[in-house]
Amino acid sequence: MSSTVPAPDRAVAATWLLDRTEVLCRADTTTGREDHGLPALRSLLRELGASVELQQVAPGRHNVLATWGVPRLLFSTHLDTVPPFLPPRRSGDFLHGRGACDAKGQITVQLAAIRDLLARGHSGFAWLGVVGEETDSCGAIAAIDLAPRLKTCVAAINGEPTDNRLATGQRGALQLRLLTKGIAAHSGTPELGRSAIWPLLEWLQRLREVPTRVDPELGPELWNLGTMQAGSAPNVVPAHAEAVLFVRSVPHSTFSTRLRELAPAEGLVEELSFTPPERYATVPGFDHAFVPFGSDAPRMRALVGGQRVVLCGPGSIKVAHTLNEHITGAEMVAGTERLIAIAEAFLGGRVS
Repeated sequence: MSSTVPAPDRAVAATWLLDRTEVLCRADTTTGREDHGLPALRSLLRELGASVELQQVAPGRHNVLATWGVPRLLFSTHLDTVPPFLPPRRSGDFLHGRGACDAKGQITVQLAAIRDLLARGHSGFAWLGVVGEETDSCGAIAAIDLAPRLKTCVAAINGEPTDNRLATGQRGALQLRLLTKGIAAHSGTPELGRSAIWPLLEWLQRLREVPTRVDPELGPELWNLGTMQAGSAPNVVPAHAEAVLFVRSVPHSTFSTRLRELAPAEGLVEELSFTPPERYATVPGFDHAFVPFGSDAPRMRALVGGQRVVLCGPGSIKVAHTLNEHITGAEMVAGTERLIAIAEAFLGGRVS
């Protein structure tokens, strides 16, 4: 879909988007610190004439719901970012920093789309920013209490960096903790103890040898060994060890079952969080692509009563979560135009 917006107008739009995204990125909102971004976010929402409501998810952590009239369409994305915090810096059309594309750039582009849709004579929008997407989706889970406020919505648009293409689906997001126990002892007399580390390492090695399942549409099921913790000191045989896995699961996954089958006698598995895999219907007239990450989009579908949900936004997942996270004004302008086109397709009843 090519743009017909004149170049000067696109330059003005890019500056507006970059300026406001940079302000949002100045606040450290790594998971658990989301409320540090509220002053800048509320200022932007006031600028756009929104009615704003906060939903407490945990002490010092709030979802943000903004509305313009009776909602017919929900835009959503997340407020938290991954660590470490990276202050924003501008270089020409580039904005670097934590959250630039994941997902503070999504916030600004979605709000710009709502602003422009209102200017075109449309009405009835809601925007929802949720906490905790990068860890356990606690904000999206809590947001289900807002469903009565959003029952008039015909669809939801969730924002993540998809290169402005609509996602065809996403793998699930499963977090598991593996625990092993041993017996503490002095390192000079290890025969009096039993290390908790070796059974955990052997367990993980057995898991590495399990063939990877592949879904024809969503791709391979992947797991990442994110963190490991064990022991209390170098001269003590460790009595406890644990590892946390992040699994990009596929439909009909047997990963958890297989993991438990491979466990040592003293091994335990705890499920920390799970968002199931999803397939999204295509929307005619738009570019589509598989995305390798998870999102809160399935929970946003539930929030609007099971209506259609799309996952789309500017920026690349290849730079999200990296020290080189960035977005460009050109990507954001194109993203705004893409979201407006998607919204008008829903509001005009052109998507069944």
